[in-house]
Amino acid sequence: MDGIQDVAGRVVENVERVIIGKHEEVEMALVAMLCRGHVLIEDVPGVGKTVLAKSLAKSIGCSFRRIQFTPDLLPSDVTGVSVFNQKTREFEFRHGPIMAQIVLVDEINRATPKTQSALLEAMEERQVTVDDRTYPMPEPFLILATQNPIEYEGTFPLPEAQLDRFLMRISLGHPEPAEEIRILDAQQFVHPLETLEQVVEAEELLAAQEEVKGVHVDPLIKEYIVAVVNATRDYPDVYLGASPRGSLGLHKTGQALAAVRGRDYVVPDDIKVLAEPVLAHRLIVSPSARIKNVDTRYVVQDILSSVPVPGTRVRR
Repeated sequence: MDGIQDVAGRVVENVERVIIGKHEEVEMALVAMLCRGHVLIEDVPGVGKTVLAKSLAKSIGCSFRRIQFTPDLLPSDVTGVSVFNQKTREFEFRHGPIMAQIVLVDEINRATPKTQSALLEAMEERQVTVDDRTYPMPEPFLILATQNPIEYEGTFPLPEAQLDRFLMRISLGHPEPAEEIRILDAQQFVHPLETLEQVVEAEELLAAQEEVKGVHVDPLIKEYIVAVVNATRDYPDVYLGASPRGSLGLHKTGQALAAVRGRDYVVPDDIKVLAEPVLAHRLIVSPSARIKNVDTRYVVQDILSSVPVPGTRVRR
């Protein structure tokens, strides 16, 4: 697993030249990338969501596109459209901005449900279908979507099916005062993003994505994952718990986090770290719990404190 740790270390170190004081959040975004998953960044404006996406793209030398979601955006503005070429007398497909390796979908909840649904096929099946023709997405492929958790006027909440396709939901949050001073110093003359260099080839990332699949997950850890996910379905304040996709997400991200931290096996602490970003956005609390402002993050933490942690056994 030294190769994965080396790739991850170079990328995280490079991104942290721009995103200061957010090591865990940068690590989570990279873990999602190693799992070929997508990330929903839910946070207030101005904390570095766009810069994080651009920094990852620059560090790996991937193509980057940004889509600003608005109420008048159409699905064809995202996926692309077929245009008739009068010279060749044939239709030509002009791909949309979704056909890039790293795509930032800014303020995803400002577009109508019809436009939001244009992402579903690309996120899950890694392809888009236009006029009965299917076009594969480039590799690697990662969607980083953002939404503001405070301002809801003129927005369209993401449906459960859309949320479930995001491997993780993370928040960057405001920096500490000392870190904010470092940000002021770093951007006094030039933005660090402008001088950021590529540190990993896309082929290295693709190789790491395959190598991650070989990380050992003990049957006891698998039972722990299933027990945590099952507990979300039986929790009193939860109307809809996590689906099996949540179990798969915990399993895959556990493998990636273990590899990033230099291990070829998953431990319970990996699952505890990942449970909130992987599961919280998949839960729907009951109407009565919503009135009491029960937060799904609290639900996950409460479940982790109640589900027994498995012991250890010797690997043979």
